[in-house]
Amino acid sequence: MNITDVRIRKVSDEGKMKAVVSITFDDEFVVHDIKIIEGQNGLFIAMPSRKMGEGDFRDIAHPLVSETRNRIKEAIFAEYEKVLAEKDAEEPGFVL
Repeated sequence: MNITDVRIRKVSDEGKMKAVVSITFDDEFVVHDIKIIEGQNGLFIAMPSRKMGEGDFRDIAHPLVSETRNRIKEAIFAEYEKVLAEKDAEEPGFVL
């Protein structure tokens, strides 16, 4: 399964959630609402999830193999860096 498209749909400079992402596999299957979040140890991705009961969240879709998760994370972060660079070029005073 190949990652054929990564779209950064929303970018925010405020708060812990930095972006919302959609990723397409083999030009046939898309997963929406992957989030890029700023954590204590840097950025990480959070797969789409649903709230279950009292504050617990459960992933709706997620990779079963860590290699696949790493490929997804690398593709998302590469596109995120591109979007940030473009945004910085458009707004010279922009700082994350």
